[in-house]
Amino acid sequence: MTIKTRLIPALLAAALLWLPIGAAEAQGMPGGSASPGRSNNATTLDEPPPEGGWDALARLLEAAKPGVDTRLQPTPSQITDKIEQLISTGRNEEALAMIEKRLAQTANPPPPGGTDVQLEFQHARVLAALGREQEALDIYEDMTSRFPELPEPWNNMAVIYAKRGEIDRAETALRNALRADPDYAAARANLADVQLLQARRSYGEAAKLGVTGSGNKARAVDNLLKEPSKQ
Repeated sequence: MTIKTRLIPALLAAALLWLPIGAAEAQGMPGGSASPGRSNNATTLDEPPPEGGWDALARLLEAAKPGVDTRLQPTPSQITDKIEQLISTGRNEEALAMIEKRLAQTANPPPPGGTDVQLEFQHARVLAALGREQEALDIYEDMTSRFPELPEPWNNMAVIYAKRGEIDRAETALRNALRADPDYAAARANLADVQLLQARRSYGEAAKLGVTGSGNKARAVDNLLKEPSKQ
């Protein structure tokens, strides 16, 4: 059930004018890529080999009917890997189509072992990448209520809150992510950005009340927030 991906830290202040718009992204999932040529483990997720190659010879030797698709049905983990590959290369529409097909297939009866948490997480990530942030937020909120021990949904939920300017809610979500995993580097970096946003907001309010030097401090925080993140 544990989600193995780790998210690249993203600047969480996209909703404010002082910061560039950004979005949380995920690294590729562990697993080797397919090697060129014929694979005995080819599945229907792989492109069929060209006519006249290894398969043509195999059909002659085995007296198989022409056009027979000998590829195997993919396992759940292979489907997850394929979706991750699509997400990592920006092919989000294709990833969403595959996710929705898989969700429909596993809706009734549910898969052995219960909910496919990784698939849910990928679903939310793709929706967010396609600009359907409220739908993504609904999935993350549901996940955090059922699996509060997973830090990644908390982190991604905070990203959406921050883009909306709801920085206090973003802070709460990030603290929950770090409560689940104190060594979660992405959430730690995102929390630092959120705290800078909170400081900027407070300095701005103080400047409006006439507190000397608050405007300069607010501008200094702006400059910090504009610095690109180094990864």
